[in-house]
Amino acid sequence: MIHKPVLVREVLEYLKPEPDENMVDGTCGEGGHTKLLLEKTSPRGKVLGIDADARQVENARRNLTGFSERVVLTRDSYAHLKEIIEKYHFRPIHGILLDLGYSSWHMDASEKGFSFNKNEPLDMRYGAGDLTAEKVVNEYKETELERMLSEYGEEKFARQIARAIVRQRKVKRIEHTLELANIIEQAVGAKYRNQNIHCATRTFQSLRIAVNDELGNLAKALPQAIEILAPGGRLAVISFHSLEDRMVKNFFKEQEKNNVVTILTKKPIVALPEELAQNPRARSAKLRAIIRC
Repeated sequence: MIHKPVLVREVLEYLKPEPDENMVDGTCGEGGHTKLLLEKTSPRGKVLGIDADARQVENARRNLTGFSERVVLTRDSYAHLKEIIEKYHFRPIHGILLDLGYSSWHMDASEKGFSFNKNEPLDMRYGAGDLTAEKVVNEYKETELERMLSEYGEEKFARQIARAIVRQRKVKRIEHTLELANIIEQAVGAKYRNQNIHCATRTFQSLRIAVNDELGNLAKALPQAIEILAPGGRLAVISFHSLEDRMVKNFFKEQEKNNVVTILTKKPIVALPEELAQNPRARSAKLRAIIRC
């Protein structure tokens, strides 16, 4: 079953894929958005799908078998967008989509420790890099952990959590998700434990961002996306937390100021109530889009 993509109507509205156009899905996951773009660009349009996780590329390949001649799938990071385009001679490019969220497959089936609701090794890598969540938790200095939690997770209990992690790892190396979640629960106290958002959410988000250098990769990808778009081509970015959204907003504003793009979304586009009722994951999704001058 293909993971349910978010903001489907809005992606199609702002990317406006037309028959025979070429599109790039920089975060193809299991192929949900990719399939939509392939359907809209038939009969001869092609879609280049990129994902850092080799298993996700295989998931997408299985889910897109009916489009095999029009889809190119590759395991890589969208931070290498220009290199990938040149490698596959994939031009002209009329539209690019970056969906910056991780998929439900990562939570449910990857066994990489993205969820604090099951006991898995603290990995959290999308790709095959050397840095894991276990390494961060056990080897970062207390000040580095606090900064990471405060900056990437906007965690108000960053100092207490960092201190608790360091104290516990002196006793035993922290290797699994439930161990870490329990440390966080003990560190923040009963009042915070009972909030609507689980008290481990921001810590796990911070670790995922750090392990995969998500903000660094986005900063590298945005200028490349603008450069490789054909005149009149469109870029849509779906972000899921404020740091990403702020980065996208500021980059788009700068490019518009320099007359490189026209911003299509003066405010971020969010999911309609009917989508939220069917797909709660869409509640934090924000889409921004531009058109290349």
